[in-house]
Amino acid sequence: MFSEKIVNDLKKSSGIRAMFEEGEKLRKIYGPENVFDFSLGNPDPEPPEAVKKTIRDLANASVSGDLHKYMPNAGFVDVREKIAQYINKESGVSISAKNILMTCGAAGGLNVALKSLLNPEEEVIVFSPFFVEYLFYIGNHGGKGVIVPVNNETFEPDVAAFEAAITPKTKAIIINSPNNPTGVVYSKEILKKLAQVIDKKQKEFNSTIFVLSDEPYTKIVYDGVVVPSVMKIFKNSLVITSFSKTLSLPGERIGYIAVNPEADNADMLMDCLIFCNRILGFVNAPSMFQRVIADNLDTIVDNDIYKERRDMLYNHLTKLGFSCIKPQGAFYLFPKTPIPDDVEFKNIAMKYNILVVPGSNFYCPGYVRLSYCVSTKLIENSLPAFEKLAKEFFK
Repeated sequence: MFSEKIVNDLKKSSGIRAMFEEGEKLRKIYGPENVFDFSLGNPDPEPPEAVKKTIRDLANASVSGDLHKYMPNAGFVDVREKIAQYINKESGVSISAKNILMTCGAAGGLNVALKSLLNPEEEVIVFSPFFVEYLFYIGNHGGKGVIVPVNNETFEPDVAAFEAAITPKTKAIIINSPNNPTGVVYSKEILKKLAQVIDKKQKEFNSTIFVLSDEPYTKIVYDGVVVPSVMKIFKNSLVITSFSKTLSLPGERIGYIAVNPEADNADMLMDCLIFCNRILGFVNAPSMFQRVIADNLDTIVDNDIYKERRDMLYNHLTKLGFSCIKPQGAFYLFPKTPIPDDVEFKNIAMKYNILVVPGSNFYCPGYVRLSYCVSTKLIENSLPAFEKLAKEFFK
């Protein structure tokens, strides 16, 4: 009756939303203040005041002009020009409006990019742990996801494993740094090694391998960490980002794709992206929020809010005995579970109304993800519950 592929995918679909829905049930039973839901990356801070002011000004403008009308499928030209100038200032590359496509968030951007690049059965490499929807996005467009594990000590890509995974069918790799779920920022040294491998394999197979850099967390970093510019390292690269996290606008679905102007046949690639943005049904990115973000490219949610919450939760969990890499960016902790079965650990945590997502959902069993983009008060209230949970494993 229905698509067999979709029915099968439903069985493998993300446990993140399932945990969030479980939280809704528990909140009705115990009250919101007694449920400690770390399942969903849904930013708690309000958008910055400058963003809210821009929204009000645009909504109240007496002459709206083209604000709510169709525009070129790539987006407003002046908005794309502002973004290009911003990228040039931030990254030191030379990009123009013709290399920018406005998208319905990073998820929309990834689907547009994969639709533009993939032939049936071509391969896309992803590094585990990763946001599980990547595999569905790849499958949406006839591709095959190839999972490559990272270094267990650093959660950065294993260069040797990466090289071994590349075949003549490899069309792209997806990089996500700062990473969801680990919070790790890939170093420039690692990225350069990946670039060397790609150059070697492109020559060996007479192929082109694209790097899709999924960057919704690039501005959410701590302790002076700098996220390397992918475009300065990989020739055939596309930066795909959104403002869902950095401006706390996840429901507005606004982002963009930036194509490296040095990429092979970059103009044809842009034509493909623009066409796919239309035929996938997006047509264009939300018009009002194109204007909103164009006026707020230098604006960001206060990172100190997230840093305070990271430190509170990280320090408490490690003091209790949990092992965890300290996140350099994003707003996730990815502690190792004290028992091998991360799903069972998740179930035990629920006894104390703590909701976490098993690492198995990110193709990295033996860990759980906690999203600390929740309120400071929720984290404070959760600390005694974590103490009770820890007593189940650490004597």
